Order: sequence, then C-alpha cells, then structure tokens
Amino acid sequence: MKISKQSRRDARQLFRACLSGETLDESRARQAVASVVQQKPRGYLALLTHFERLVRLEIARRSARIESAAPLSPQTQAQVQGDLTQRYGPGLSFTFTQNPALIGGMRIQVGGDVYNGSVQGRLAALRDSF
Repeated sequence: MKISKQSRRDARQLFRACLSGETLDESRARQAVASVVQQKPRGYLALLTHFERLVRLEIARRSARIESAAPLSPQTQAQVQGDLTQRYGPGLSFTFTQNPALIGGMRIQVGGDVYNGSVQGRLAALRDSF
C-alpha cells in the first residue's frame, strides 16, 4: 500500500505524542489508535500502518538480546546490562539466552546493532576472508 506524505507525517506526529520522555507509553498508543479508529479520518488505514511500523521499530530499538555459549553468571549479566544501559539509555528490556552453536563468546543484538564476539562469528569472518 502506498502511503502519502501526509499520512506519514500524521503517523510520526501521533507517535511523538505517544512518547513519555524517550520511551513509548503503551496506554497512550492504545488510546491514540482507538481515537483514530473511532474518527476514521481520510487515509486512516495508511496512517495506522505507518504508526504500527514506527511502534515496532521502537520496540526493537529498546530490546536487547544477549546470546552466549555458556550460561552467564549474575555478575556478568549485571555488567552487560550496565554497559548497554550506559550506551543506549534506560528502558531496555534484556533477554539472555544460551546458544551452544556460538562455541564460545557472546553475541549481542540491540535493535539493528549486532556485536558478535563469538567464536562462530570469528570463524565465519575468517571463512569469508578466504
């Protein structure tokens, strides 16, 4: 579906209205969507489609997934959380998982940023260099 510039602009404005500080306020977002659905302005489907995209991107930006080959100690988890909070700001949600395929090390993904310090990642980089 083609989204007009006006719908994009309105969706960004609606999204900014749903922010509380630098974080997305879920209740405001629900109220905003309900209000748009009730009023049904021209192009409201395109507006809601773009608004949904902005919300999904914000949720992805505020979630951190940490994979490690072995279970991390609580101290290491706290250190990683502190470092990521310092870099990306408060309000991150953390998910720690164990992935033996990494062989060793850790892989961190926050939104579109990926930090791969795993043995698997280094072997893949080495393979690609040949």
